[in-house]
Amino acid sequence: EGGAIPGIGFLEEVSLGKKVDIGNDVVVVGGGNTAIDCARTARRLGAASVAILYRRTRKEMPANDVEIEAAEREGVRMEFLAAPTKMAATASGVELTCVRMELGEPDASGRRRPVPKPGSEFVVKASAVISAIGQGVDADGLEPEEAGIKLTKWHTLDVDPDTFATSRAGVFAGGDCATGADIAVTAIAAG
Repeated sequence: EGGAIPGIGFLEEVSLGKKVDIGNDVVVVGGGNTAIDCARTARRLGAASVAILYRRTRKEMPANDVEIEAAEREGVRMEFLAAPTKMAATASGVELTCVRMELGEPDASGRRRPVPKPGSEFVVKASAVISAIGQGVDADGLEPEEAGIKLTKWHTLDVDPDTFATSRAGVFAGGDCATGADIAVTAIAAG
């Protein structure tokens, strides 16, 4: 109780025709295409109020502009420079404690890093919270150094962009483990 619904799982359940009870007031956390898909899906399921919380500004959102604009036309509200810090179940749903952010120096992705503003906490109440903050590659089991496979500074497999060869002879990689989070068609193209 009180936990966020994983974005990919939410979209999968809906696409399989399963009943997903999200209530009338939904908050989606994230700024990528999955967050936009979750928000638009929540609207289509009948949620009267859907808001996206994103810790950077619209300019830094990784979602496609056309998707962002479509979500706005469908009535999805965007709450920029906001990040949840705590979530608790309530009698009527979920309560998110959030903090306002400001942009600092660029991080490894090249985007300006969001930094919390002290004393800027605020509370958001929702019937459901959907978490769409991205997925990463777990390379822990790979033991890349022992396997002779180099990683990039973003912890993806370092591959030749033309051949997809890793630093170990005979080992090739594509998809999110080489590019980082991206759309499915990019992974398919790598294959």
